[in-house]
Amino acid sequence: MPISSENAHRRSPVPAPRTTYLVLFLCFCAIVAEGYDVGVMGTVVPALMTDPNWRLTPVQIGAMGSAALFGTLFGSYFISVVSDLTGRKLLLIGCVALFSLSMLAAAAAPTPIVFSVARFVGGLGLGGVISVAAALTVEYSPSHRKNLNFALMYSGYSFGALLSALVGIAFLKGFGWRFVVGVGAAPLLALPLFMRLLPESFEFLVAKGRLEDARKLARRLGMAGDIAAVRATEAPKVSVKDVFAEVFSTHNRWATLSLWLAQFAAVTVIYGLGTWLPQIMHKLGYDLGSSLSFLAVFMLSSAIGGILIGRIADRRGARLTLVACYVIGAVSIAALAFKGSLPVNYALVACAGFGSIGVAMVQLGYIANYYAAHARASATGWAVGVGRFGAMSGPLIGGVLAAQHLDVAWNFYVFSAAALLAAFAIFITPAPARLRLPGKVENEEGVCLASGAASQGQ
Repeated sequence: MPISSENAHRRSPVPAPRTTYLVLFLCFCAIVAEGYDVGVMGTVVPALMTDPNWRLTPVQIGAMGSAALFGTLFGSYFISVVSDLTGRKLLLIGCVALFSLSMLAAAAAPTPIVFSVARFVGGLGLGGVISVAAALTVEYSPSHRKNLNFALMYSGYSFGALLSALVGIAFLKGFGWRFVVGVGAAPLLALPLFMRLLPESFEFLVAKGRLEDARKLARRLGMAGDIAAVRATEAPKVSVKDVFAEVFSTHNRWATLSLWLAQFAAVTVIYGLGTWLPQIMHKLGYDLGSSLSFLAVFMLSSAIGGILIGRIADRRGARLTLVACYVIGAVSIAALAFKGSLPVNYALVACAGFGSIGVAMVQLGYIANYYAAHARASATGWAVGVGRFGAMSGPLIGGVLAAQHLDVAWNFYVFSAAALLAAFAIFITPAPARLRLPGKVENEEGVCLASGAASQGQ
């Protein structure tokens, strides 16, 4: 018997602010670690190209870089489901431990094959940590801050990627690529802190029938609400069938396909521009230093933009905010095809980061909040998995365009079109099922504004 998303929204006690901030901080740290691990490959490519022992070709380096993406694909689909069945806390800690240990293995790898296998294994954890952190952040955030808090949490990805670049600048020349990769294992030192401070999902405990554990957790975390009434919320234990029933039900099937399309298109833009932007700007006549600075602006604006978009989404509604921001990103990307002054192009690149990575951060939070709690991590993980195909497609599209010797403007036109596709996919996504229940009025974040006769009387 599927679990009612309507009841799930009514029964969860309101998290205390200190609980919200604690979960947000710990999940942010986990995503920073994930961003470092994802970004480090690009940082060490120049050193790998000149490694006298391995003597790698560009094709081999490309395959090594793809290994983690393939691992992330599998992790997104399978680990997220495991978290919905076994709990969030241990899965998040396990994912962080897995990709951190894989960085140690990659740093000590004797051959490129061992390096690639280590990166693939680490990718399993990278794919899982996103969906689990998303589920915990959304659950422990008050309804009026869900989008903002998710954006704050997921901004850790951009900061982690920037951190990998800064570590590379500081240590790559003097200590080599193995040291820079090995720094990615530093999160292992924080695991005892995660074990002690990170709470289990309250909604998961209730769904599993562990009501006494749920009441103890609520009291320990200072969660406001009628804790004694949790007894009335007991539900059948969650199964894989329940998860599939929620994500692919008749009232969610179209939304799932639309959200997957949006995720694919958004990640295509992110990885396409992230890979090719410095080279494209170099071809437009900028020196290498300026070309790399465009990438830095792109990443910084995405981190700040995601937080701003999250705030706007909480106030104005998530769906139309996402659509509008994707359109801003698409227009800015297309405008880069016309070389302007340096300040103008910096501004356009900043808007492109705002309207691609920044809005995609909030989009994942929207996906996590779209489905019932018992399927939240799985739905988010599967969307991330679909996005992995975009991650592989974006750099490939840029490479194909470069191989055809087309004008670099076509890169901007194609990625602009992908951003517009993401906007269209979000636009055609219907409201969540809980907003369409008869006699019930809620906003996009699931806050009950009125119900039944009360709503009619008002």
